[in-house]
Amino acid sequence: MYKTGRTSEIFTKGVDNFLKVAEANRVKVGTQWIWCPCLICKNFKRFDNIQEIEFHLFQHGFTHTYTCWTRHGESIFDFGTSSINEGNNENDILNDVSDNLNDDNLNDDNLNDDNLNDDSLKDMFNDLENNLGEKDKEKLEQLFDDAEKPLYTGCEKFSKLSAVLKLFNLKAKYGWSDQSFTNLLEVLNDMLPEGNELPVSSYQAKKLMCPMGLEVQRIHACPNDCLLYRKEFENSHKCVTCGESRYKRKKKNDEYDDDVTKNGPAAKVLWYFPIIPRLKRLFSNEKEAKLLRWHSDERINDGNLRHVADSPQWRNIDSKYPEFGNEIRNIRFGLSSDGINPFGNMSSRHSTWPVLLCVYNLPPWLCMKRKYIMMSLLIQGPKQPGNNIDVYLAPLIDDLKILWRPGVTVYDAFKKEYFLMRAMIFCTISDFPAYGNLSGYATKGKLACPVCEDDTSSMWLNNCKKTVFMGHRRFLPSGHKYRKNKKDFNGKIEKGEVRKTFDAFSRVENLKTVWGKRKRVEKGVIWKKRSIFWDLPYWMHLQVRHCLDVMHIEKNVCDSLLGLLLDIPGKTKDGINVRRDMEEMGIRKELAPVEEGRRIFLPPACYTMSKAEKTKFCQCLHDIKVPSSYSANIKRLVSMKEQKGYSPIG
Repeated sequence: MYKTGRTSEIFTKGVDNFLKVAEANRVKVGTQWIWCPCLICKNFKRFDNIQEIEFHLFQHGFTHTYTCWTRHGESIFDFGTSSINEGNNENDILNDVSDNLNDDNLNDDNLNDDNLNDDSLKDMFNDLENNLGEKDKEKLEQLFDDAEKPLYTGCEKFSKLSAVLKLFNLKAKYGWSDQSFTNLLEVLNDMLPEGNELPVSSYQAKKLMCPMGLEVQRIHACPNDCLLYRKEFENSHKCVTCGESRYKRKKKNDEYDDDVTKNGPAAKVLWYFPIIPRLKRLFSNEKEAKLLRWHSDERINDGNLRHVADSPQWRNIDSKYPEFGNEIRNIRFGLSSDGINPFGNMSSRHSTWPVLLCVYNLPPWLCMKRKYIMMSLLIQGPKQPGNNIDVYLAPLIDDLKILWRPGVTVYDAFKKEYFLMRAMIFCTISDFPAYGNLSGYATKGKLACPVCEDDTSSMWLNNCKKTVFMGHRRFLPSGHKYRKNKKDFNGKIEKGEVRKTFDAFSRVENLKTVWGKRKRVEKGVIWKKRSIFWDLPYWMHLQVRHCLDVMHIEKNVCDSLLGLLLDIPGKTKDGINVRRDMEEMGIRKELAPVEEGRRIFLPPACYTMSKAEKTKFCQCLHDIKVPSSYSANIKRLVSMKEQKGYSPIG
C-alpha cells in the first residue's frame, strides 16, 4: 500500500478498506469523531467528516509506523495473527490491508527526518497506548486533547502539551526546583496572551503529564529493617519481629485505625519502580527494540573482550539455558547499589540506597547511559539497610522470578510481533562493603577475603589499630621471584597457594537469618546470611555473581597514592604509627622512627618529595590540558598555595 504511490489502485483500495474499518468502529464505539492517520495529523487530530480524512490520506499519505490500527478498533493482540473469524467483515478488511503495512520504505516526498523522530509525541503516545490499563484510557484521551489544543488562540508552533513538555525538559536538564519552575510558569503566563492554556504551577504541569509516568509502588517498611508491609503483613500495624510501630507516633499508646491509610505517615518507606512495564515500553519503541538486539546482530565477535557479551559467563549461560540464549531479545541485567547522601555533605549521617539496573543487551556506549539505567528501588534513609538489604530487594526478586519463568509477553515494535520475554541478573556491581551486604559474606575483620575465606592471611597492627592482609603473593606463580623477596614485603618467604574454588551455596544453604538491626552476629562467622539472590533459579550456576566497581577502587587507590606522595594531612598512609608497626615486624629498619630528645624524627622514604618537587608536581597538574569532555577541570582541584595538589571528589 505504501510502496506503490498514492495514485495506484492498491493504495486506493487500501484507503477504502481503512475508511470502512474506521466508520464501523465509530458506530461501534458510539462517537462522532475519527482520528486521522495521515502523515501530517499522525492521529493527533480527529474529524467528524470521513471525507476530510480521505482527502488527507490521498494528499499526505499514511503514517508509515501506524501498522496496527489501535485508534480505529483493531486490537494489538490480534495484529499479525492468522486466526481470523471468517464471518467478521471488519477483521477480514484488517487482514487484507495489514500485509501492505509492513514495508519499511514509504515512497512519499513528505517523509523526512522529522517524521522519523523517536522522541516525538506520536511515539510517546504509542508507548502509552500499549501500556496503559482500561482505567487510564480517559486520562489518555485527555492527553490527546491537550496535544491538539493550541497554547493560545492562533498559536501554531506549540500545543498545550508540547509547551509543558519543552519546559519540563529544561527543568530536569538544569535542576530547577519546583518553586522556581512555578515562578517561571507564572511569569510566562503573564507574558502570553489572555486565555492561554499554560499551567500556572509545577503541580498542574505534573498532573497534566501524569499518564506519561510509569507505575511506582510506595511500600511501608519496619524502621528496623525487619520486614516490608506487603503480602501477609499488608494490614499489620506493628512489626511482628521487633514490635516497632509501622507509623510515626508521638505517643506509644496512640490507637490505630483499621484503615492503614488513616494512621499517619509511615516510619520508613521503600519506593519500588516495577521493571516489567519499563521493559515493555523499551520494546514498544522501534529504535530501542532494535538496539536491544545489538549484542547478537551487530557485535563484532572476534574473540576480543569489548562487551559483556564477549565474556565466558555470557556463553556459559547460553549453553546452560539454551531456551533462554536462543531468544536474543531476552534481557540480561547488571544490578548495582550503594549509599548516597541526597542532602550533600552537610548531613554526613544520612544514607539513602538506590538499586539500579543496567541493560547489557545494549551496545557498550549506551548500556551505561543514564537514559537506559533503571532505578528499580529507592530505600529510604537516614540509616543504611546493611545486611538487611534483602528485605527491600524482595519486590524486585519477585518480578525477576516471573521474568525468568514463565516470562512476560511483550510486543516488539522492531519485528512487529509478540514474543515471550525473559530476563535475568547477570551479575552485581558494587564497592567492597556493599558487596558484603549483597552477597552475605563478612567483608570486615581478619577473614575478610571472599576468595580465601577461612584461609585468609591477615595481621593485626597494634599501633594503627587495623587489620592488614599481607598474603597477596600467594596468587603469583610458584616460581615467581617475589615469593622469596623478604626485604620488600613482610619479611617472610611466601609459600602459600591459592585456595581451590568452593561451592558458595553449600556454605549458606542452611543458614537461618532473622532480619532487623537489633541482632548481633556471632564472632568468627564469615557468612552472615543466605542472600536473597539464591532464590533465583539460575544464581548457583553463574561463575561470577558479584563484581567490584573499578571506579571505587581506582579512586581509593589514587587518593591514597596522592595523599602519600604529597603528605596531605588525613590522607597520607605514612606516619609514626605505621613506622612503629614496621619496626615491630622487623622490616624496613632504615625507616624506623628516630628519637632525638623529646622529638621524634621520621627518616625520609623513597617516595618522600621535597617542597620544590611538590611545587613542580602541582604545577604539572595545574597546567595540564586535556580534550573537551575528557575529564573534570583538574586545575580547580589543585591548590598551589597549600601544595595539596589534589582535592578528591565524591
